[in-house]
Amino acid sequence: MLKDYLIIAETDNVAVALKDLKKGGSVVLESETLILTEDIPVKHKFALNNFTEGDIVSMYGVPVGKVLKSIPKGGMISTENVKHVAAPYQFRNKKYNPPQVNIAQLKEKTFLGYHREDGQVGTTNYWIFVPMVFCQNRNLKVLKDAFEEELGYKKGNPYKLQLRKLAGGNTDEVFIEDIENNENKVFKNIDGIKFLTHEGGCGGTRDDAQALVNLLAGYIKNPNVAGATVLSLGCQHAQMSMLEEALSEKFKTEKPVLYFEQQQFSSEKEMLSTVVNKSYKELAEANNITRKPTSLSKLSIGLECGGSDGFSGITANPLIGLVADKINAVGGKSILSEFPELCGVEQDLIDRCLDKKVADKFIRLMESYNKKAHEVGSGFDMNPSPGNIKDGLITDAIKSAGAATKGGRSTIADVLDYAEYVNRPGLNLLCTPGNDVESTTGLAGSGANIILFSTGLGTPTGNPICPVIKIASNSMLPAKMKDIIDFDAGRLISEKIPQEELANQLIDLIIDIASGKTLTCADQLSQDDFIPWKRGVSL
Repeated sequence: MLKDYLIIAETDNVAVALKDLKKGGSVVLESETLILTEDIPVKHKFALNNFTEGDIVSMYGVPVGKVLKSIPKGGMISTENVKHVAAPYQFRNKKYNPPQVNIAQLKEKTFLGYHREDGQVGTTNYWIFVPMVFCQNRNLKVLKDAFEEELGYKKGNPYKLQLRKLAGGNTDEVFIEDIENNENKVFKNIDGIKFLTHEGGCGGTRDDAQALVNLLAGYIKNPNVAGATVLSLGCQHAQMSMLEEALSEKFKTEKPVLYFEQQQFSSEKEMLSTVVNKSYKELAEANNITRKPTSLSKLSIGLECGGSDGFSGITANPLIGLVADKINAVGGKSILSEFPELCGVEQDLIDRCLDKKVADKFIRLMESYNKKAHEVGSGFDMNPSPGNIKDGLITDAIKSAGAATKGGRSTIADVLDYAEYVNRPGLNLLCTPGNDVESTTGLAGSGANIILFSTGLGTPTGNPICPVIKIASNSMLPAKMKDIIDFDAGRLISEKIPQEELANQLIDLIIDIASGKTLTCADQLSQDDFIPWKRGVSL
């Protein structure tokens, strides 16, 4: 039976309040009864010892803070009395044996996916339009309007009707329910046509251009994509030849890719008319691809969190970690991103790396990223947002220790730099910023064909080509923001449903979404967020 508090690891010297606790109230521990010296809001932490200046605060069995001033037993841990601290780390050449997980029910389960020539399997079948440079964004907008409306992919906008009624003289406030979307798709087996506008391709460094090219190549290679139409101006840093080279070498794929360079045409009209003709022909070919059964080993799951709260590391993130372990155990892949949110748990991750080469790459990427952050007056310790802090994640190490649980306990098979593509089954670490959209953008570019995204405060984040399943850490959130949440992991606390049962429910939902039987909330809202990381400092 759950109590009013939770001590996550035996060695922890703080506990998490599972509901609002009042000053003077008693908390029954195993060896004593503790009296609270102040109000402890739900999700915040309170001291199990008397702390003095310089003492170390531990959660999840690791150091997460250093005490700035005395905290009495039963007092609240806050930004006023604790600052971030992270434990030192090194490669220790320890053999790691991951815990066994129950996969008896998964071995025979399948999903209906789109089989690609390279052996990957998509959970969707999209055609994408890609600009090599920002000055093609307008052309993409013109094409988007035409393709979506004429081919049956355009969704109705209820706010147009709302404004029409207001402009027509309705003096009362008008609220419009959702209106019916166009379901008369010309291509029944193409789930959508996506347009990836961005602000890069020129004006930055050559490294920025190459990173963008690699990201776009990853999107084209992603199994959720049938093919691509690429638009270029011609004089920008991110040349089409760079993309062609990437797709023939690092991101090798045989998918159809159409290239159009505006400076080679006599007019914009000529180019766009040619784009329409040739793209329509390829769309007709892509429409011949149908869903077929495949094992769960073909899932590549991105692991993400955003708008985290004090329950994220207790409910949603560990649940995602358990699901990832199960998918890894049947031969699938999982990808854990957001390197600023791994600060403080490096030693545990290093100890779980497959070999020294993998561990060394992780250490190098972490230290290089943190160094760049410090050079501009920042650092991983500045990662928690005001919303995080308000809900109990007061140091980056506390946030990281909870965020890392999304990766479960599998062996770390590989470490990927930004825009590197996933190849090894098992858990992979991907260097991205902690920014939600930059990170989910990177996950899809590295081959994720579905993303599990935990949130405690709520966020509508989605992705153009990869279904994003939003998982609430508390049961209040789906009641409050029901149109953005797909799964309630908070039921571990609110309904006392065992984590194993929740994991099985979540896997069933993944199968339905991967098979095209259910749309995520983000897809229903057309939440197609795409922001490439320019490799500057973004936490």
